[in-house]
Parts: sequence; C-alpha cells; structure tokens
Amino acid sequence: MSPPAKVLVVANRTADSDEVHAALVGRAHDGPIDVTLVAPAAWEVVDPHGGRQSALRRLNAALTRLAAAGITAKGVVGDADPVAAVQDIWDAERFDEVIVATLPHHLSRWLGLDLPHRVERLTGLPTRHVIASERSAVAR
Repeated sequence: MSPPAKVLVVANRTADSDEVHAALVGRAHDGPIDVTLVAPAAWEVVDPHGGRQSALRRLNAALTRLAAAGITAKGVVGDADPVAAVQDIWDAERFDEVIVATLPHHLSRWLGLDLPHRVERLTGLPTRHVIASERSAVAR
C-alpha cells in the first residue's frame, strides 16, 4: 500500500460544506490521503474573536465528518489573509496536493483575489478549485 497523499485544503465558510466533503471522499477513493485543512480566520460581524471561533467551529464540523468517512485529517485556524494563511503553513515537503474551496462567484471575495491561482503560484502544485456552499447551522 502506498503512503497517503498529503492534501492541503484552504477553506473557511465552505470548510464543512458537502462539496468539500465530497471532493475529499472522492479523492480518498483514488488512494489514501492525509488532509490538513487550514481555515483563514476572516473577520465576521457575528464573531467578536476575529473569526477564529467561527473558523474553529467549521473546522471541527469538517474534521468530524471526515473522520466518520475514514479520512485522516487535522485542522488549523490561519491568518485572516488567506494567502498569508497558506504561506504560514506551506512546506513543499509536507504537501503533495492543494484544494482551494470558495463560495460561488457572485459571493466569493476569495475569487476576487484570484486565490486559487495565487495559491497555485505560491505552492508550485496544481491547485484544484472547489466551488461550495456554506452549510447552514441547522445542517451541522
């Protein structure tokens, strides 16, 4: 059996989305994976902690779902700037693949920043872009 591919996933509001979950479950069918999910702690009006609490809540929900699917994963709350969050965690010897998850075009600030392409240039790895929806609190 081959060693697991190390997958870096960059997601915040979409971290626990069905689309990100499905992408990782699908990828795991191709071979074992070890996921690191980094959630930039974007500022949110409803979170007086600078988005850290919201990011942590989404990370925990995503990690619970991935564990139930048999996928090894860990999560990190990163810098509010998604590029800085990736720079802080990036190590070419630590990751084999990258996934950037964003909201749909009409809602995504990250797409306005061209985040998927910026992450691809930063890491030097092909970066898969997953467009996802934010899960409602009821769905969690």
